[in-house]
Amino acid sequence: MKNRWISVVAILLGMYLIAYGFTEGEVNTVFSKAIKICLECIGIG
Repeated sequence: MKNRWISVVAILLGMYLIAYGFTEGEVNTVFSKAIKICLECIGIG
C-alpha cells in the first residue's frame, strides 16, 4: 500500500510541475533548446 501512495504522489507532483511549466511559458524555452541540441548533433548548428 505504501508503494501505491508514493506512486500517486509522484504522479500528482509531476502533473503539477508540468502545468506550472506551461503557465510560466517554459514550453518555448524547452523547444528552442531541443532544436539547438538536435542541430548541433547533426552538425548544422
